[in-house]
Amino acid sequence: MADQVLDAKGLNCPLPILKAKKALKGMAAGQTLAIEATDPGSVADFAAFCNQTGNELLSQSSEGDVYKFEIKRT
Repeated sequence: MADQVLDAKGLNCPLPILKAKKALKGMAAGQTLAIEATDPGSVADFAAFCNQTGNELLSQSSEGDVYKFEIKRT
């Protein structure tokens, strides 16, 4: 279970990444953030975001038009 959930559905790039960045900034190391987004570009965006920031992308999945991510703050 994630420590915090971010609903980024209906938002287009770069807003899901910016909102996730802000949410992660307020979290302690080791906490997890679950994100739900509808922008297909978010799949590549969150992978690149985690590579650049050093945060860990724990999971990535999709259900219909909703893309789900879980990121661990490092």
